Amino acid sequence: MIPEIGLFSLILALLAAIVQGTLPLIGAATGWQPGLAVARPAAVAQFGLATVAIGCLAASFLQNDYSVLYVAANSHADLPAAYRFAAVWGGHEGSLLLWLYLLTAWTLAVALCSRRLPPAFAGRVLAVMGWISVGFLLFLLFLSNPFERLMPPAMAGRDLNPLLQDPGMIVHPPMLYMGYVGFSVAFAFAIAALLSGELDALWARWVRPWTLAAWTFLTLGILLGSAWAYYVLGWGGWWFWDPVENASFMPWLAGTALIHSLIVTERRGAFRSWTVLLAICTFSLSILGTFLVRSGVLTSVHAFAVDPGRGLYILGFMTVIVGGSLALYAWRAPKVGLGGGFALLSRESLLLSNNVVLTVAAASVLLGTLYPVVLDVLDWGKISIGPPYFEAVFVPLMTPAIFLMGVGPVARWKQAQAPDLGRRLRIAFAVSVATAVLLPLAMPGPIRLGSPLVMLGLWLAAWSVASAAAHAWQRLTDGDGHWLRRLGRQPRSWYGMLLAHAGIGIFIAGATLANGYEVKQELRLEPGAAQEAGGYRFVFAGLAPATGPNYSAQRAEFHVTRDGRPVTTLYPEKRLYTVQDMPLSQAAIDSGFTRDLFVALGEPAGGSAWTVRIQVKPFMAWIWAGCLLMALGGLLAAGDKRYRQREAHAPHPRGVPAASREGT
Repeated sequence: MIPEIGLFSLILALLAAIVQGTLPLIGAATGWQPGLAVARPAAVAQFGLATVAIGCLAASFLQNDYSVLYVAANSHADLPAAYRFAAVWGGHEGSLLLWLYLLTAWTLAVALCSRRLPPAFAGRVLAVMGWISVGFLLFLLFLSNPFERLMPPAMAGRDLNPLLQDPGMIVHPPMLYMGYVGFSVAFAFAIAALLSGELDALWARWVRPWTLAAWTFLTLGILLGSAWAYYVLGWGGWWFWDPVENASFMPWLAGTALIHSLIVTERRGAFRSWTVLLAICTFSLSILGTFLVRSGVLTSVHAFAVDPGRGLYILGFMTVIVGGSLALYAWRAPKVGLGGGFALLSRESLLLSNNVVLTVAAASVLLGTLYPVVLDVLDWGKISIGPPYFEAVFVPLMTPAIFLMGVGPVARWKQAQAPDLGRRLRIAFAVSVATAVLLPLAMPGPIRLGSPLVMLGLWLAAWSVASAAAHAWQRLTDGDGHWLRRLGRQPRSWYGMLLAHAGIGIFIAGATLANGYEVKQELRLEPGAAQEAGGYRFVFAGLAPATGPNYSAQRAEFHVTRDGRPVTTLYPEKRLYTVQDMPLSQAAIDSGFTRDLFVALGEPAGGSAWTVRIQVKPFMAWIWAGCLLMALGGLLAAGDKRYRQREAHAPHPRGVPAASREGT
């Protein structure tokens, strides 16, 4: 009866979501207090019912209940218990149930943390989130039921996709979806503001921590997905501009712009309409990512759905959300106002320019992702847009964005002076130029000066870190008091900004050096043979059979030395997952602070020889460290205690709090 309990819980959750989406809106429009009072209990009930549903599905997997079609299609008795649990979101139906569950969790968090909001406004926010839940619950119940029975039950499951049998896949989808779904909070706040006409600096202060939290989760999700591709797929790269990667990157870019726009709206009361539009677009891109991945229009290991009816439903749902919210925006935005004015050179103008660049970058990724799909739908031919397009378009767009990122925090609000900016940033600029010129001299390789793109990347990386350091030094030394006392008085959001900007610099440095100075060889080796690569000597010691819980493998042994001294021993595997009869290369990687040693087995090449991929990738760890610093910065900023304080007075005229004319 466990699957039936799960299905019944989803039906009850749908009823709770309809109540949550309807009665609070009526109460907010008419002042009917009982309707407003329903919002929070309905959110709690919906979360509880969704918890029961996903718990029932997890129990079906752990008990190997092959009378459930979804379990039979994505599990096997030999699958380790951890992967059987992760298989809950390893396919289409379960991943949508995970999406719904996380949506109810965000809704519960808003319900519990919104008691300081005006009751009518909080009711509108929860009602919008309730209607989003209704859309996903209808999808689950009528088109993607994870509890559908299989009669007669299967004797054995078809196993989980071997590519997904990795520890990273246990945490990657929940993290990614927490980011995706988290932007629904900013969307709900934006729609509630448009409905009520209440959009000022206080509104931005309410929205900002939720947006930062969602952005942090999405950053971690993208990091885990990139690391999974690097460790599991065996090609030695960390980003391929795959449409599924782009599906998560587009809302990340829009969310980054939204965070910076919220800063201006909170501090200066400006960009009100633009901020609302960014909130709508960010969540719309999250829904679009769901459409791309779950409709089956893309060929990818993540695109599980093959039923076009599902794709049409998501497309219709996305049309309602995007079209309805944009129509509401067109109707109500003129009443919101533009906010305070500012000079052509000011922190506001620099942040606006950065926002525009980030938005154009997201649009360029969207174009490159959808253009092949549109051509295919219109039957105008099939084309493939890969890394060359994205690198040619994206790098020139992000160069001014990174530069503006360094200048913006240093500029003054309302009006800045160019000579003052030059004085404040001259040392940071000199350090970044020196780094771009001198660092390639220390790197190994036949071209010691590096390429222009490598030098550009190093300059941007150094600029990100050095400009953040310059801003920190000036903020701590300008004014009264010792710098240590001033350090202790800074808000968490300021520390978060510094960490995030420094993390971007470290990420750019790692990506630039890893791509610019990697040594990559794909060759035929026999046991006993040796190969030099990047100053290391790789000796193919031999092969031995190995077995896992649901696979057999050939396990190679490579001894790695440098200048005659042992460095490490690597054990790459060529696995065969017996249930699906699917071969998979499991790369062996030795990670260090300044380099990764990467070995992957290919196919047998005749006799005792094998094709082998050997790579020496410098500073790969800096890519992951930079992303972690960005996420830590977002977490610190989201935890700023100022967002939890009750406002003691109304916003300053023009929507600007009196105490926020300076600062981050």
